[in-house]
Amino acid sequence: MGKLTTHILDTSAGIPGRGIAIRLYRGEGVAREPLGDYASNDDGRCDTPLLEGGEFAVGTYELEFEVGEYFRGTGAIDANPAFLETVTLRFAIAEDSHYHVPLLVSPWSYSTYRGS
Repeated sequence: MGKLTTHILDTSAGIPGRGIAIRLYRGEGVAREPLGDYASNDDGRCDTPLLEGGEFAVGTYELEFEVGEYFRGTGAIDANPAFLETVTLRFAIAEDSHYHVPLLVSPWSYSTYRGS
């Protein structure tokens, strides 16, 4: 059965992104359906999959990560708003499989990939 997970790594400090607020949506633009609000744990992960079972379906999704608040809290930046306040990742689920969508982030850049 398919599932969706995520992981946040603070690449500027070389540590997991702890306590970062995460929102998950299905769809795009005005047709976005909110699916859940989460927070990353001490390992930069969520305690449970974001989607699994009957909630897991083919479609377009968005993950929003509130990184500006996180980086102000660590003292890495003091700018408000931050250069990266909210990182939004839009991706598609096309098959019943494990989709792991990590966020590697610093106060000034980010990257992602489909992991396992």
